[in-house]
Amino acid sequence: MKRGTGILLHISSLPNHYGIGTFGNSAYEFVDFLRDTHQGYWQILPLGPTTYGDSPYQSPSSFAINPYLIDLDLLKENGLLSLEEYHHLDFGDEKNQVDFIKVRAAKDYLFQLAFQRKSLLPQWELSHFQESHQGWLSDYAFYNAYQNHVHNGNWMEWDSLIRTRNADAMLAFEENHKEELEFQVFLQFIAYKQWTLLKQYANANEIQIIGDIPIYAAANSTDTWSQAFSGIFQLSDSMQPKNVAGCPPDYFSVDGQYWGNTVYDWEKNKETGYQWWLERIHHGLSIYDWLRIDHFRGFESYWEIPYGSPSAAFGVWRKGPGMDFIDTIKNTLGKVQIIAEDLGLLTEEVHDFLKESGFPGMKVLSFAFDSDSTNPYLPHHYDKNCVVYTGTHDNDTILGWFDTANAQKQNFAVEYFRLTEEEGYHWGLIRGALSSTAFLAIIPMQDYLGLTSESRMNTPSTVGGNNWRWKLSDSHAYLALKERIASLVKLYSREAEKRDSL
Repeated sequence: MKRGTGILLHISSLPNHYGIGTFGNSAYEFVDFLRDTHQGYWQILPLGPTTYGDSPYQSPSSFAINPYLIDLDLLKENGLLSLEEYHHLDFGDEKNQVDFIKVRAAKDYLFQLAFQRKSLLPQWELSHFQESHQGWLSDYAFYNAYQNHVHNGNWMEWDSLIRTRNADAMLAFEENHKEELEFQVFLQFIAYKQWTLLKQYANANEIQIIGDIPIYAAANSTDTWSQAFSGIFQLSDSMQPKNVAGCPPDYFSVDGQYWGNTVYDWEKNKETGYQWWLERIHHGLSIYDWLRIDHFRGFESYWEIPYGSPSAAFGVWRKGPGMDFIDTIKNTLGKVQIIAEDLGLLTEEVHDFLKESGFPGMKVLSFAFDSDSTNPYLPHHYDKNCVVYTGTHDNDTILGWFDTANAQKQNFAVEYFRLTEEEGYHWGLIRGALSSTAFLAIIPMQDYLGLTSESRMNTPSTVGGNNWRWKLSDSHAYLALKERIASLVKLYSREAEKRDSL
């Protein structure tokens, strides 16, 4: 594979006057910046809707798009809103953080206004969208509409007839709430259209989109509710999880991580030919160019925790579906561009599994200085089939890491990469990533900007706080780095293609 590089920046972190990054003008400007700095990739986080905790890795749908990423100015261009209706609303006062509560309140109001003007949209496009996405869209619309009706996000506590998907009860609800169901479809139509146009623009500029999906579906989601009787999730007869997902004690947490996602019944998944998973991966690769699968090692073996346990430390290891699952994906979907997130506790079995899959794994430079020269995250151990990161959304920024690392780790990093304060420690590690043999190097925008811990995206094993809230106040800071970034990309032969110099 040709050497390349890209930037990690989620849509919500793009600059925007209305509280949260969107699929609008600032996203197109960022694509132009990627093109002009010879990047070939833009990596984002999962696009799914978010709920409590605002994590895109705990979405109520594996197929829907977060409607709060819809751009208001584009709605105005479509005649669905006027500037007077939204320019004065309160979207939050913090320039570098998303105020999700205020964004939701303002956009929920505006979306209802836009919905009342839906007749201005090409109706054939809306009908085509519904037909193309009927496999998940109707369940998603019902799930949201009923959730709003009963003010309860936990489907396991819904009325028994709806919880168990009684056809007559569901039909009765649909007949009495047609407008709410149409509203949910309308939002997905707009979100998909705006995202599709943005992706087309990126691809036209030789930028590939690296999307992201968590290995597990959220327990409170359309996925678990709609598939409750298929048997692919480990649910009891009373629709409660039998076991849930997480991680054992590791680098991030001494107690492990209790995620709470319902784990899969892999034998039942195999009996279905992994149908739900095939649909999920096919869908992901239809809206992205590459798909990063979070916690990929869970396909080899996964940490299973009895539901209700006080911590993740009470879990046990279980075998995953292994290469039977990977072979089914390849035999059914053909060539798939997947990046395997293989971080965490790795055994020889996991290493062998990743190698046999053929998918590139991940190398994170901020993990490279915990031991000595045998550390596998140091670049002299890389083969070409991997993706190197200075850090991910779950890591501190490079400068934040330096502020908290002990002297031994700091000195090791300084000596290994010949770091200097004059160059900037963050630039030295970026140089180390770009000069490595990894076929792809991804740099978080926070590291290019030299930001500290206040700008990290997420702290694992915590909920709320500043998690998932960071965003750019404007584009000036990264535009000022255009020539320096482009020069480094060219120096280490990672240009997406030969273009005119800046």
